[in-house]
Amino acid sequence: MQGMWSGTISFSLVAIPVRLVKAVAPGRVSFHLLHGTDYSPLKRQMFCPKHEQAVPPEEIVRGYELSPDRYLPITDEELASVSPERSSTIEIVEFIDLHEVDPIYYDHPYYLVPLKGGEKAYRLLAEIIRRTGKAGLAKFVLAEREHLVAIKSEEGALALFTLHYSEEILPDADIAPKSGAVEAEEKSRMKKSIRKMLGDFKPEKYADEHREKVLELLKKKKGALVEAPEAAEAEGEGPPDLVAALEGIMAEMKKNR
Repeated sequence: MQGMWSGTISFSLVAIPVRLVKAVAPGRVSFHLLHGTDYSPLKRQMFCPKHEQAVPPEEIVRGYELSPDRYLPITDEELASVSPERSSTIEIVEFIDLHEVDPIYYDHPYYLVPLKGGEKAYRLLAEIIRRTGKAGLAKFVLAEREHLVAIKSEEGALALFTLHYSEEILPDADIAPKSGAVEAEEKSRMKKSIRKMLGDFKPEKYADEHREKVLELLKKKKGALVEAPEAAEAEGEGPPDLVAALEGIMAEMKKNR
Protein backbone atom coordinates (compact mmCIF):
# COMPACT_ATOMS: atom_id res chain seq x y z
CA MET A 1 0.00 0.00 0.00
CA GLN A 2 1.29 3.43 -0.95
CA GLY A 3 1.83 5.68 2.04
CA MET A 4 0.27 9.16 2.24
CA TRP A 5 2.50 10.32 5.09
CA SER A 6 5.31 8.93 7.23
CA GLY A 7 6.57 9.98 10.63
CA THR A 8 6.23 8.83 14.22
CA ILE A 9 3.55 8.25 16.83
CA SER A 10 4.84 9.86 19.99
CA PHE A 11 3.80 10.01 23.65
CA SER A 12 5.85 10.27 26.82
CA LEU A 13 9.23 8.74 25.90
CA VAL A 14 7.78 6.45 23.21
CA ALA A 15 8.32 7.05 19.47
CA ILE A 16 6.97 4.58 16.90
CA PRO A 17 7.87 5.08 13.21
CA VAL A 18 4.80 4.58 10.98
CA ARG A 19 3.31 5.46 7.63
CA LEU A 20 -0.28 6.42 6.96
CA VAL A 21 -2.28 4.53 4.31
CA LYS A 22 -5.89 4.59 3.16
CA ALA A 23 -8.31 2.26 4.94
CA VAL A 24 -11.18 2.56 2.44
CA ALA A 25 -11.51 2.96 -1.31
CA PRO A 26 -14.64 4.58 -2.79
CA GLY A 27 -16.78 1.97 -4.53
CA ARG A 28 -18.57 4.39 -6.83
CA VAL A 29 -18.21 3.80 -10.58
CA SER A 30 -17.02 7.06 -12.14
CA PHE A 31 -17.70 8.28 -15.66
CA HIS A 32 -15.93 10.87 -17.80
CA LEU A 33 -17.95 13.52 -19.62
CA LEU A 34 -17.46 13.29 -23.41
CA HIS A 35 -18.52 15.38 -26.40
CA GLY A 36 -21.33 13.35 -27.96
CA THR A 37 -20.30 14.12 -31.55
CA ASP A 38 -16.84 12.56 -31.47
CA TYR A 39 -16.32 11.38 -27.83
CA SER A 40 -13.63 13.95 -27.07
CA PRO A 41 -13.10 14.31 -23.28
CA LEU A 42 -14.60 17.51 -21.93
CA LYS A 43 -12.83 19.87 -19.52
CA ARG A 44 -14.43 22.10 -16.94
CA GLN A 45 -13.75 25.81 -17.19
CA MET A 46 -14.35 28.70 -14.84
CA PHE A 47 -17.03 30.76 -16.56
CA CYS A 48 -17.98 34.35 -15.74
CA PRO A 49 -21.71 34.85 -16.44
CA LYS A 50 -21.38 38.66 -16.26
CA HIS A 51 -18.84 38.84 -19.07
CA GLU A 52 -20.05 35.60 -20.74
CA GLN A 53 -16.58 34.17 -21.14
CA ALA A 54 -14.19 31.64 -19.64
CA VAL A 55 -11.77 33.09 -17.08
CA PRO A 56 -8.04 32.21 -17.38
CA PRO A 57 -6.30 30.90 -14.23
CA GLU A 58 -4.27 34.06 -13.70
CA GLU A 59 -7.48 36.10 -13.30
CA ILE A 60 -9.04 33.81 -10.66
CA VAL A 61 -8.92 34.92 -7.02
CA ARG A 62 -10.50 33.62 -3.82
CA GLY A 63 -13.17 35.47 -1.90
CA TYR A 64 -14.97 34.74 1.37
CA GLU A 65 -18.70 35.51 1.10
CA LEU A 66 -19.84 37.82 3.90
CA SER A 67 -23.35 38.23 2.50
CA PRO A 68 -24.94 37.65 -0.94
CA ASP A 69 -22.63 39.15 -3.62
CA ARG A 70 -20.31 40.73 -1.02
CA TYR A 71 -16.89 39.10 -0.71
CA LEU A 72 -13.65 39.54 1.19
CA PRO A 73 -10.77 38.77 -1.25
CA ILE A 74 -7.76 36.84 0.05
CA THR A 75 -4.53 35.89 -1.70
CA ASP A 76 -2.68 32.57 -1.79
CA GLU A 77 0.20 34.21 0.09
CA GLU A 78 -2.11 35.37 2.89
CA LEU A 79 -3.55 31.86 3.25
CA ALA A 80 -0.08 30.33 3.23
CA SER A 81 0.98 32.63 6.08
CA VAL A 82 -1.61 31.05 8.40
CA SER A 83 -1.40 27.46 7.13
CA PRO A 84 -0.14 24.91 9.70
CA GLU A 85 3.25 23.31 9.22
CA ARG A 86 3.34 19.72 8.04
CA SER A 87 3.38 17.26 10.93
CA SER A 88 6.33 14.93 11.33
CA THR A 89 4.87 13.47 14.53
CA ILE A 90 1.45 12.37 15.70
CA GLU A 91 1.77 13.56 19.28
CA ILE A 92 -0.77 11.76 21.50
CA VAL A 93 -1.93 14.23 24.14
CA GLU A 94 -4.19 11.90 26.11
CA PHE A 95 -5.79 8.45 26.12
CA ILE A 96 -9.58 8.42 26.28
CA ASP A 97 -12.28 5.78 26.69
CA LEU A 98 -13.27 4.69 23.20
CA HIS A 99 -16.96 4.36 24.07
CA GLU A 100 -17.05 8.05 24.96
CA VAL A 101 -16.52 9.04 21.31
CA ASP A 102 -19.93 9.45 19.70
CA PRO A 103 -19.86 7.87 16.19
CA ILE A 104 -21.12 11.16 14.76
CA TYR A 105 -17.63 12.59 15.37
CA TYR A 106 -15.91 10.02 13.12
CA ASP A 107 -14.86 11.47 9.79
CA HIS A 108 -12.40 9.35 7.76
CA PRO A 109 -10.42 6.17 8.57
CA TYR A 110 -6.79 5.34 7.83
CA TYR A 111 -4.37 2.60 8.82
CA LEU A 112 -1.01 3.20 10.47
CA VAL A 113 1.62 0.74 9.22
CA PRO A 114 4.79 0.13 11.29
CA LEU A 115 8.12 1.03 9.71
CA LYS A 116 11.35 -0.88 10.23
CA GLY A 117 12.46 -0.81 13.84
CA GLY A 118 9.06 0.08 15.24
CA GLU A 119 7.27 -3.27 14.99
CA LYS A 120 7.64 -4.28 18.64
CA ALA A 121 6.44 -0.96 20.10
CA TYR A 122 3.64 -0.88 17.51
CA ARG A 123 2.36 -4.34 18.53
CA LEU A 124 2.59 -3.41 22.21
CA LEU A 125 0.60 -0.20 21.80
CA ALA A 126 -2.06 -1.93 19.67
CA GLU A 127 -2.46 -4.69 22.25
CA ILE A 128 -2.63 -2.40 25.28
CA ILE A 129 -5.26 -0.02 23.86
CA ARG A 130 -7.25 -3.02 22.62
CA ARG A 131 -7.33 -4.59 26.08
CA THR A 132 -8.10 -1.34 27.87
CA GLY A 133 -10.65 -0.03 25.35
CA LYS A 134 -8.74 3.20 25.02
CA ALA A 135 -7.92 5.46 22.07
CA GLY A 136 -5.06 7.91 21.70
CA LEU A 137 -6.19 11.48 21.01
CA ALA A 138 -3.91 13.75 18.98
CA LYS A 139 -3.78 16.73 16.62
CA PHE A 140 -2.18 16.11 13.26
CA VAL A 141 -1.70 18.12 10.05
CA LEU A 142 -2.73 16.30 6.87
CA ALA A 143 -3.33 17.94 3.48
CA GLU A 144 -2.73 21.41 4.93
CA ARG A 145 -5.40 21.04 7.58
CA GLU A 146 -4.97 20.38 11.28
CA HIS A 147 -7.12 17.41 12.25
CA LEU A 148 -8.23 16.06 15.59
CA VAL A 149 -7.56 12.30 15.38
CA ALA A 150 -8.16 9.17 17.41
CA ILE A 151 -5.83 6.16 17.24
CA LYS A 152 -7.48 2.83 18.08
CA SER A 153 -6.70 -0.86 17.77
CA GLU A 154 -8.33 -2.83 14.94
CA GLU A 155 -7.55 -6.57 15.13
CA GLY A 156 -3.89 -6.03 15.94
CA ALA A 157 -3.43 -3.03 13.66
CA LEU A 158 -3.54 0.65 14.55
CA ALA A 159 -6.24 2.67 12.83
CA LEU A 160 -6.34 6.45 12.75
CA PHE A 161 -9.68 8.23 12.48
CA THR A 162 -9.95 11.91 11.73
CA LEU A 163 -12.64 13.45 13.93
CA HIS A 164 -14.99 16.36 13.42
CA TYR A 165 -14.44 19.30 15.72
CA SER A 166 -17.31 20.04 18.08
CA GLU A 167 -18.27 23.23 16.21
CA GLU A 168 -18.82 21.14 13.05
CA ILE A 169 -21.53 19.01 14.67
CA LEU A 170 -25.01 20.32 13.97
CA PRO A 171 -27.34 20.56 16.97
CA ASP A 172 -29.98 17.86 17.27
CA ALA A 173 -32.31 19.68 19.68
CA ASP A 174 -34.98 20.21 17.02
CA ILE A 175 -34.90 16.65 15.65
CA ALA A 176 -36.40 14.58 18.47
CA PRO A 177 -40.13 14.99 19.15
CA LYS A 178 -40.77 17.32 22.07
CA SER A 179 -43.53 15.26 23.62
CA GLY A 180 -46.03 12.51 23.03
CA ALA A 181 -47.15 9.65 25.20
CA VAL A 182 -46.29 6.12 24.11
CA GLU A 183 -48.70 3.36 25.00
CA ALA A 184 -47.29 0.34 26.83
CA GLU A 185 -48.65 -1.95 24.11
CA GLU A 186 -46.87 0.02 21.37
CA LYS A 187 -43.62 -0.07 23.32
CA SER A 188 -43.90 -3.82 23.88
CA ARG A 189 -44.68 -4.45 20.21
CA MET A 190 -41.66 -2.48 19.06
CA LYS A 191 -39.36 -4.25 21.55
CA LYS A 192 -40.52 -7.64 20.25
CA SER A 193 -39.92 -6.57 16.65
CA ILE A 194 -36.39 -5.45 17.49
CA ARG A 195 -35.59 -8.66 19.41
CA LYS A 196 -36.64 -10.75 16.39
CA MET A 197 -34.21 -8.84 14.19
CA LEU A 198 -31.16 -8.95 16.48
CA GLY A 199 -27.95 -10.15 14.83
CA ASP A 200 -24.19 -9.70 14.59
CA PHE A 201 -22.74 -7.06 12.30
CA LYS A 202 -21.37 -8.90 9.25
CA PRO A 203 -20.63 -6.30 6.56
CA GLU A 204 -19.68 -9.00 4.04
CA LYS A 205 -23.37 -9.94 3.84
CA TYR A 206 -24.11 -6.65 2.11
CA ALA A 207 -23.00 -5.27 -1.23
CA ASP A 208 -23.47 -2.18 -3.36
CA GLU A 209 -26.01 -3.73 -5.74
CA HIS A 210 -26.22 -0.63 -7.91
CA ARG A 211 -22.44 -0.71 -8.51
CA GLU A 212 -22.59 -4.39 -9.46
CA LYS A 213 -25.42 -3.70 -11.92
CA VAL A 214 -23.48 -0.82 -13.50
CA LEU A 215 -20.41 -3.06 -13.93
CA GLU A 216 -22.60 -5.78 -15.48
CA LEU A 217 -24.05 -3.17 -17.85
CA LEU A 218 -20.57 -2.06 -18.90
CA LYS A 219 -19.57 -5.68 -19.46
CA LYS A 220 -22.54 -6.20 -21.81
CA LYS A 221 -21.54 -3.09 -23.79
CA LYS A 222 -18.08 -4.42 -24.60
CA GLY A 223 -18.73 -4.07 -28.34
CA ALA A 224 -19.52 -0.37 -28.06
CA LEU A 225 -16.01 0.76 -27.08
CA VAL A 226 -15.10 4.14 -28.62
CA GLU A 227 -11.90 6.16 -28.76
CA ALA A 228 -11.38 9.88 -28.57
CA PRO A 229 -9.98 11.54 -31.72
CA GLU A 230 -6.22 11.33 -32.08
CA ALA A 231 -5.99 8.73 -29.29
CA ALA A 232 -2.68 7.09 -30.11
CA GLU A 233 -2.23 3.46 -29.08
CA ALA A 234 1.16 2.28 -27.95
CA GLU A 235 3.06 0.52 -30.69
CA GLY A 236 2.22 -3.18 -30.81
CA GLU A 237 -0.60 -2.84 -28.27
CA GLY A 238 -4.32 -3.03 -28.87
CA PRO A 239 -7.17 -1.49 -26.89
CA PRO A 240 -7.53 -2.69 -23.28
CA ASP A 241 -9.50 -5.87 -22.62
CA LEU A 242 -12.60 -4.25 -21.15
CA VAL A 243 -14.29 -7.52 -20.18
CA ALA A 244 -11.21 -8.84 -18.40
CA ALA A 245 -10.83 -5.59 -16.49
CA LEU A 246 -14.47 -5.57 -15.36
CA GLU A 247 -14.40 -9.26 -14.44
CA GLY A 248 -11.32 -8.58 -12.33
CA ILE A 249 -13.11 -5.77 -10.47
CA MET A 250 -16.19 -7.91 -9.84
CA ALA A 251 -14.11 -10.86 -8.67
CA GLU A 252 -12.29 -8.63 -6.20
CA MET A 253 -15.64 -7.36 -4.88
CA LYS A 254 -16.94 -10.90 -4.32
CA LYS A 255 -13.67 -11.93 -2.64
CA ASN A 256 -13.97 -9.08 -0.15
CA ARG A 257 -17.49 -10.12 0.97
